[in-house]
Amino acid sequence: MSGRELALILGMTAVTFLVRYAFFALGERVAFPPVVKRALRYVPAAVLTAIVVPMVLLPDGTHWQLNWHNAWMVGALATGLIAWRFNHLLASIGGGMLVFFVYRWLLG
Repeated sequence: MSGRELALILGMTAVTFLVRYAFFALGERVAFPPVVKRALRYVPAAVLTAIVVPMVLLPDGTHWQLNWHNAWMVGALATGLIAWRFNHLLASIGGGMLVFFVYRWLLG
């Protein structure tokens, strides 16, 4: 690793740390406008969606697989249906994983 790469990594580490630490250090002294508070409520769902959707729709990492042979997609759909119907996080996760593993086992 060259000195430039190390400097880049350390710089990114410092910036990330300072941005995150600022919220803890400043605490309640900084008041966000209501529109920012409302927007920040959607960040976890947006991040989770950005992580899960590519994994579900591109299981091999390169090719779209939008058919019923995609166990990831079937498991994700089952998870969504369970979450929508029962509104229970643990049941959604467990049910989706169960459907995913059973479907993979049935497909061989």
